[in-house]
Amino acid sequence: MTESAAPQRPATGAKGPRQLVPTDYAYAEVGKLDPEGKGDAFYDIVPGRIVALSARVRRLTAPNPSYMTGPGTNSYLVGAAGEDVAVIDPGPPEPSHIEALVAAAAANARDGRGGRVRWILATHTHRDHSPGAALLAAKTGAEVIGLPPPAGGTQDDSFKPGHVVKDGERIRLSGCTLRVIHTPGHASNQCCYLLEEEKLLFTGDHIMQGSTVVINPPDGDMAVYIAALRKLLPEDLEWLAPGHGFLIGNPRRAVELLITHRLGREKKVLDKLRNLGSASVDELVPWAYDDVPPQIHQWAMRSLLAHLIKLQGDGQVSETNGRWQPRQAGRTGG
Repeated sequence: MTESAAPQRPATGAKGPRQLVPTDYAYAEVGKLDPEGKGDAFYDIVPGRIVALSARVRRLTAPNPSYMTGPGTNSYLVGAAGEDVAVIDPGPPEPSHIEALVAAAAANARDGRGGRVRWILATHTHRDHSPGAALLAAKTGAEVIGLPPPAGGTQDDSFKPGHVVKDGERIRLSGCTLRVIHTPGHASNQCCYLLEEEKLLFTGDHIMQGSTVVINPPDGDMAVYIAALRKLLPEDLEWLAPGHGFLIGNPRRAVELLITHRLGREKKVLDKLRNLGSASVDELVPWAYDDVPPQIHQWAMRSLLAHLIKLQGDGQVSETNGRWQPRQAGRTGG
């Protein structure tokens, strides 16, 4: 069935009932949560609202909405009913959000069992994802898990994992298992966590919904990022749970579209550079990112620089005194 022929799905939200179409961000999630079409799943994300995504997974969005974070940072509570839980990405150090996570974990208790936050995981240490870990750990005594921030002080230095993860490692929780997949590029310490029992991948900012992530050198690396996207293609996945936005269905297609988009942007940059002969990043960004609002061009410049560094590594362009120029076909050397 094509997207245009796909059925509408009823949903509810702040503006009342709506019929969703496949281009709506909530479409896939609503289909998962409300397969009978009762219309009681939500088409909007509201900070502080707990959404049960499965028998093992609940989402609680932090109150930090912005142009860069969308409706806010998603914190995920993982653990079956009656079990202790893991929190993935506790978000900013907002006391009300930390209290809400503790309360949500307590609501998971059954017959005197479970109900504690026992593990805290961060997908990466950007300041909208991990700073809440220290506050949550102090309140609960939970084990902090992830990769430490890179040197330089530009990320969350308060994140101090008691357990440093390795690619491919399995983390045994109460009644379920998370497998670590190291996916650098957006951040050098970005990891995805695969809930193996549900084939659901918590992606942090490796994959976002509705937009592409900023790749900000030097910690961000476009070549590494695209390689990390390709790393996911062999995985048997059914759902993506991003750091911002709704559940994403058809993961393989989502990853392939991201790769195609990034390589398309790279070609656009290279074609324009060949047309101009040489240009600075400031000169290139209005051309290379003419499809995004000017107010985010300051961030687009960082991803543009990442593209140029990748092209330089591929031998396609060179840089002299802040100006970039295409390499002549067939030319080799430094």
